[in-house]
Amino acid sequence: MADRVVTPTEAGDDDRFDRLFRPQTLDEYIGQNKHRENLKVYVEAARRRGEPLDHVLLCGPPGLGKTTLAYILAREMGTQLHSTSGPAIEHKGALAGLLTKVDRNDVLFIDEIHRLTPAVEETLYPAIEGFRMDIMTGDGPYATTIQIDLKPFTLIGATTRTGLLTAPLLSRFGDVLRLDFYGVEDLERIIMRSARLLEVPIDPVGAREIAARSRGTPRVANRLLRRVRDFAEVIGTGRITAEIARTTAERLEIDEAGLDEMDRRLLAMVIDNYDGGPVGIDTIAAGLAEPRDTIEDVYEPFLLQQGFLARTPRGRVATRKAHEHLGRPIRKPQGDLFS
Repeated sequence: MADRVVTPTEAGDDDRFDRLFRPQTLDEYIGQNKHRENLKVYVEAARRRGEPLDHVLLCGPPGLGKTTLAYILAREMGTQLHSTSGPAIEHKGALAGLLTKVDRNDVLFIDEIHRLTPAVEETLYPAIEGFRMDIMTGDGPYATTIQIDLKPFTLIGATTRTGLLTAPLLSRFGDVLRLDFYGVEDLERIIMRSARLLEVPIDPVGAREIAARSRGTPRVANRLLRRVRDFAEVIGTGRITAEIARTTAERLEIDEAGLDEMDRRLLAMVIDNYDGGPVGIDTIAAGLAEPRDTIEDVYEPFLLQQGFLARTPRGRVATRKAHEHLGRPIRKPQGDLFS
């Protein structure tokens, strides 16, 4: 999966380029217009009051800019960002070490927050509600509780699996933002901006060709831009045109809908082996030799959003659009899906 150009998860040297492409302010941030405009209001209100932002939960598939938004919010507030991930906070002591380093109005960013252990999560509740921590010392009859006062801070959590968050944790976020896949126009603007940062000449039609195949995901768009740049420099004139973008996509087996070989394999398996479905997610995972979580978090979101795949109580179903895209005949009616 790491070798897929269209994978939305971080791979290879993405981190280095993510830092290069990362916008610094909400005004520079492209896309997610409704959330961006609301965040401008929340930031300005918090700054005028001298208070931290309300705790924010960022939800959505990988590669849509959750980490970028966390960095921008800290910068807009003029404070420091402390970044970690759910699996990295292994015990309450690790959480205490993080929280005691947080200064007034700072931002604590926890990626994959749904993977916090229950013990750590319960310790986090009083920290984000009353800015205090209760630490137990000693054992048995000698056990005592020490209360540590924390400086007011903002917790920003990011998750690709909102359904795995517990209700008590979810209820403690003042603002829950669901990031959506980007439209072609916004991705085109992102690609043009990234090309300027890379100092690569690019035609608007070339940028649109890349955007159309980027699966609605900025990280994919920037990664594909880098690949097209390589082809433009070696087999072209160095300028990114629509023709060189199409040639690159064909060489990488990314079709006009942004699907690559693994996406087509998944859809073909459901259509050819199971008459279009329904078929269980575990069966799909076994057939593709991929973990179930990878299917649900990486492959499915875009296929579902674009209408190539549908979830039903009995399993996954390939839609009419998937049949038509792969040139497969519809072998049996699929109820309302094909009506």
